Amino acid sequence: MKLDKMREMSEAELAVEVKKLKNELFNLRFQQVTGQLENPIKMRDVRKEIARAKTVLREKELKRAEG
Repeated sequence: MKLDKMREMSEAELAVEVKKLKNELFNLRFQQVTGQLENPIKMRDVRKEIARAKTVLREKELKRAEG
């Protein structure tokens, strides 16, 4: 997901997105352990998406706290 699209989302939507991405990462890790993971780079991409979503969520929290 693009950063601009994430910035347009509300805090609740971002929290849901982070939860969804964490679940996807868990499934990818499970696939890796069982030897079924076809594209290991997907794990890196999902971790980066989680970091982006959390960063935008934190930006929104700080902006809300400032006023």
